[in-house]
Amino acid sequence: MFNLMVEHSAGMDTVFGALAHPARRAMLDQLAARERTVSELAAPLSMSLAAASKHVKVLERAGLVRRTVVGRTHWCRLDPGPLASALAWLRVYEQYWNERLDALEELFTPSNRDQEET
Repeated sequence: MFNLMVEHSAGMDTVFGALAHPARRAMLDQLAARERTVSELAAPLSMSLAAASKHVKVLERAGLVRRTVVGRTHWCRLDPGPLASALAWLRVYEQYWNERLDALEELFTPSNRDQEET
């Protein structure tokens, strides 16, 4: 059981690490629309092909991107699967903050303040 938790955590660490860089997030945004070549991913980011390839490798290690080589062209496509565990983890904290913010809002709602003053 402990080993499964460690492996799950390590996978999420890799995903969050990949998402930590704005260039990689921009690449994922591009790939959400359709498959793209590494050159296409690099173009709007004004980075070299070598730099873009390094970012794609980070995304691949996280399991977020699949690369297919056709001749000399490297095609990349999004694999959103690893995002599911990250989203599930974030949802726990979303619920936590929503509850806290709802309680705070309740404190500052005029009808509640008026009732307390009477």
